[in-house]
Amino acid sequence: MEMRQLEYFIAVADEANFTRAAQRVHISQSGVSAQIRQLEHDLGATLIDRSGRTATVTAAGAAALPHARAVLASAGAVRQAVDAVNGLVRGRLVVGMVTACTVAPLFNALAAFHGAHPGVEITLIEDSSDRLTELVRAGEADLALIGASGAPPPGLGALPIISERLVAALPPGHPLAGQPRVTLADITAYPIVCMPAGTGIRTVLDQACAAQGIQPDIALQASAPGAVADLAIRGLGIAIFSESMAANYDTQLKTLVIDDIQTPSPALRELLQHTRQAFTSPQHPPGAAAADPAAGQETS
Repeated sequence: MEMRQLEYFIAVADEANFTRAAQRVHISQSGVSAQIRQLEHDLGATLIDRSGRTATVTAAGAAALPHARAVLASAGAVRQAVDAVNGLVRGRLVVGMVTACTVAPLFNALAAFHGAHPGVEITLIEDSSDRLTELVRAGEADLALIGASGAPPPGLGALPIISERLVAALPPGHPLAGQPRVTLADITAYPIVCMPAGTGIRTVLDQACAAQGIQPDIALQASAPGAVADLAIRGLGIAIFSESMAANYDTQLKTLVIDDIQTPSPALRELLQHTRQAFTSPQHPPGAAAADPAAGQETS
């Protein structure tokens, strides 16, 4: 009996699927199957029922499962105790970021952390702010860079990274292009192209419209800021961005501050030390590009 066999057995029991279990432990499905069959041979009992659409534990498997978890937990505790004496940090962290994230200091933070603690495995995932918040709350992600509007998500703390205004970005020939500033009523008189529901920018836009009783005409949606900009450049609608995001397209789109959408001031979560250093260092200039800010509030 080997530790990895117990790990694979637990993965299959949790996932109820050999393919997902193999992805979880980062080996081939055939490798997982072979190791579990060897474990079953050593124990003299079938642990996983493979006859149905899902892989389920047998009675013997159910009896063995808590003990397998305890063995792995004890082995992990031994490693942690020795690492603590040696000053080492090991483990696994799942870090979330909004889709199409362009906040470079996040990557600087991950690089610095990896350099200081190479024994920690880092998994990076992308999703909408709402979904990432759910993953952190469920314990499936350790921290996430999100766009937030107003107070931080209930039950979670946060640290503000970037706070910006929402702006309208439109081609030079648009009827509003000659105005220095616009209101929400001005821009919603025209079709809007923006990021989808669940993102920080969209949340702020929707809340502002609801507060004023405005029903915006959302003509098109795209998760990537570049796609939203391309749609606006082609005259398909006014793009809604944060100030720093719009700055990436200032040679093709004119940016107008939306006067009646204000920047919120939430109290936000404390990040890992390396993340804090990366975002507060002098190398991070004001207005650095941010993905999916909530009225520009980028948080983790």
